[in-house]
Amino acid sequence: MKKIYLIRHAKAENFSPDLSDFERGLNKKGLKDIQTIASYLALHNISPDIILSSYALRAQETAISLAKRLSFSGEQHFLEELYYAPYEDVKSIIMAQDKESETLFIIGHNPQLNELTNALCDECVSKIPTMGVVALSFDIDEWCELEKLKGSIDFFIYPKQFKYYMPRQIRSILSP
Repeated sequence: MKKIYLIRHAKAENFSPDLSDFERGLNKKGLKDIQTIASYLALHNISPDIILSSYALRAQETAISLAKRLSFSGEQHFLEELYYAPYEDVKSIIMAQDKESETLFIIGHNPQLNELTNALCDECVSKIPTMGVVALSFDIDEWCELEKLKGSIDFFIYPKQFKYYMPRQIRSILSP
């Protein structure tokens, strides 16, 4: 069983004439949202074998912060191809991964992640919000088998889900 966690980068700084879109970093809300989602993932013992992230600054900061909060010290790759490339290119990158890797975190952007989600499963996700995570499972042995079949959504979470109700376990992890 292979698993892919498609993760949209956390909330970024507003557009500015001083920065290109590629150079926008995370804002305060984005950093807080990473903490919330990382707590959920840690609570469910979810950790990747490898992290593949867009090369854009906000995606890199999301990947690094998420890895730190999950105490992940494995491989992280920052790829230009994950910055607004067609979803087919991202799928090809996934299919080229070593069969020993069971769990991938892919950190990128919309609309690419939405299109990839909808291409990889029969369910439809209309919009992945910032710091949203779509967890997909595939009954395959090697990543190259993604070409032949679709997976299923295990869960779809995003920070606003925890705005009014936060499970006690997550709340205790977030408390200083």
